[in-house]
Order: sequence, then C-alpha cells, then structure tokens
Amino acid sequence: MKRMFMVTLLAFMVMMAGCSGGSTSSNEGGNASSTDSKTTDTNTSKETKASDSKEKVKITYAGWGASPYKEAYPMIKEAFEKTHPNIEIEIQDTPNKQYWQKIETAANGDNLPDVFWMNGPRFIQYAANDMLMPLGDLIKQDNYDMNNYPKSLVDLYSYNGESYGIPKDFDTIGVWYNKALFDEKKVEYPNATWDWNKMIEAAQKLTDPTKGVWGIAAGFDSQGGYYNTIYQSGGYIISDDKKSSGYDKPEAIEGLRFWVDLINKYKVSPTMAQMTDTEPLNLFTSGKVAMLWEGSWNAVEFSSNDYLKDKIGVAALPKGKEQSVVIHGLGHVMAKNTKHPKEAWEFLKFLGSKEVADIHTKTGVAIPAFNGTQEAWVKSKPDLDLQIFIDQLAYSKPYPVSRYTAKWSSLEPDILKKAWAGEVSVEDAAKEMAAKMNEALAAEK
Repeated sequence: MKRMFMVTLLAFMVMMAGCSGGSTSSNEGGNASSTDSKTTDTNTSKETKASDSKEKVKITYAGWGASPYKEAYPMIKEAFEKTHPNIEIEIQDTPNKQYWQKIETAANGDNLPDVFWMNGPRFIQYAANDMLMPLGDLIKQDNYDMNNYPKSLVDLYSYNGESYGIPKDFDTIGVWYNKALFDEKKVEYPNATWDWNKMIEAAQKLTDPTKGVWGIAAGFDSQGGYYNTIYQSGGYIISDDKKSSGYDKPEAIEGLRFWVDLINKYKVSPTMAQMTDTEPLNLFTSGKVAMLWEGSWNAVEFSSNDYLKDKIGVAALPKGKEQSVVIHGLGHVMAKNTKHPKEAWEFLKFLGSKEVADIHTKTGVAIPAFNGTQEAWVKSKPDLDLQIFIDQLAYSKPYPVSRYTAKWSSLEPDILKKAWAGEVSVEDAAKEMAAKMNEALAAEK
C-alpha cells in the first residue's frame, strides 16, 4: 500500500498549490450550502474540556501559513494549551511550495504530523491509502456537531461515506478591480448585472496601449479562471462519477475560449508571453491591469498594498449562460498512525471550534468554515464588499477532483496553454486534454 502511495504521489510534485490560496478548491460532495444553518456552541464546549491525561504529550501541527496566517498560530496554541495543560502543540509551518513535498516525504516514512492541513485535490489520495484517521466513530462518541459547517465542505473531506477531516475555511472567486483606472476612463464598476459581454466591453474601454494598461489579465489559472467559465457555460471538467472528462464538450470549449479570446481576439489582456514574464497578480498590483479574477484570500494583500489600498474594489463573477463560481476549502486531518490519537482528536476538535474560527477571522485571510462566523470576516474589511464571496455560495460548484487528481490536472498547463499562446485552436487543445484525461481516469480503476 505504501509503495502505491509513493508512486502515485510523484504526480503531485508538479501540481499547483491551489486552493485555494487557500485554497486552491475541490468538493466532491456537491454545492456549498448557505451559511444560514443553525449555529450551535456544542462543539466549542467540548473542545475546551481539559485533557485528563497525566502524561504531557506533544502534538505536531503542520500547515503552510503565510503572513498574516502566521499570526493565528501562536493565538491558537496559547488558547488550547491554556485549557489542556498536559498537551503541548508544536507548530510546523512550511511555505506552500515546499509543504506538500514535505508531507509526501513524511507519509512515505510513516512520519506524518499528528494534525495537518489538507486540501481537496490531495485528500482522496491520502484517505484511500489509509494515511488518515477516520473520524466517524470519534464524532459519534463525542456527539460532535458537523452541522456547524457548510455541507459541501463536510462532504469534501469524506471518502466512501466516512469523515476524515474537520473543515477549516473556504474560498470563492471574485472580480477584483482598480477603481482609479475605471474612474479615469469613466467606466461603470463591475456589478451584479454584469455578464461576459459587459465585461468584455468594459475591458475594451479600459485598455490603453499608450499607457501600457490592459482591461483584464487572462492568466492561465484553473481555480481562479477557466474552471469558473466552464461551469458558467454549462459545462463540466469531470463527470459526477469521476470516470470521464468534459473538456471536449462544446460548453467546456466555450468556457476556455472566453479567456483565449480576451488575449488573441479582443486584445484586452497581456499575451501569454507577457504574463509569463510578469505574473498577472503583479501586473494588477502595479496598476497595469484594471481587472483580475482572484480568490477571497487576496482581501488582506490587496487592501494593504501601498498602491492599491485606496483603489481596490471587488464584485461577483459575471454571468455566462448561467451564474457559477468554484468553491474550495481547506480541512484539518489526523494521521492514521499518530501515537497520541486521544490528544490529537482533542486538538482537532478545538481547531474546528468557533473560538478558532474567530481567531482566523481576525487575520482576515480566509473565510472561516464555522457557520455564523463569516459575517465577522466580511466586516473585517468594511471598505470592501466581501459579502459577495459569501453570496456566491448559492450557485457555487465544486473544485473538480478524482482519486489521483494530479495525474490529469498536471497535464492542463502543457496542453491548454498552447491555446492561450495561440499555437493551436481551443478545440484542438480541449480535445487533446480530454483524451489524456480520460486515459488517466481509466487508470484509476
């Protein structure tokens, strides 16, 4: 089993960190539920129950927190250890790009952290290879209330009907825009009435070659870009049964063409070569791009950027044939072979509490998964309409995953980027991608 895990994990070495920024994103269980479900404090009281262990133990806790995520670590550690004096939390923080390599190496050496961050694209790989602790019996034993989280996130970290993770946070995508550039050209700000055509028209007015300013950056981005437009055109990336690709369907091709046309037809975006030299995010934060599709996790960075902080705005994604947005969320999981399962479970429950959600809300980076705490996140940046990220839950679609997601998602840049660069047609790139993806999915059986 471990050998199979080692072999299949090699594919993940080239996969985007994603998700979600967070979150890059994935949700097998269906669309996110609304945040108006009844919130209870039953979990909170259970997490703060002091450990009755007489021997002091150390629980390792791994994540990829970047500033201001890192601000939450010491607050979480202090709050938990105060009520659990016999448990010491050792924080293992690793940059995102190195985090998964470190976790994969630890998994192959049977040395995973006791509790660690997990994302959707990798979850099934770890669960299916018996690396994660199943939580069903523990949840039932403590009457732990999983209704405190959006159902889609609970389902995301379930495999074969068993829960393996406690939702941490979630993210959706919005249209971030530079108000100063809009005002200069007297263009209406993005709003709920916008569709693809209105966005293209605005991008044309905002593009100013003499100043080196583009209306939008059509960067090559799955979670932040073409997954959304494929859904908005009525298409899909992977079938519900995880057996076939949707890339060669007309709707998916239409969703891909939206981005390619922004570059090659409408000339309102930097070229693929230009965005390779300078990332779209940097073009946006330096005032060279008026609009950028990016995640909710950018709220802190954009609102504190010296250039953008007085110019930044955000709106919901425009409508294609239908409204849609990708959702993803991170979860906390336990290692199957932890030497301290009781204490690790105590800490895992605490991480899923309202108390910890409130701590994360203070950082403003991610939308907390605990229902009833999202409003505080929205209010953390009163100058921004962050409510749009919550409202989009009503029509959100899951980040596409399968058992070995990276075996096909890692092919997307090599195949689809050729269309972005104008080297092949969108149709040819999409058909090639579908064929390769179907081969990878067939091998999962």
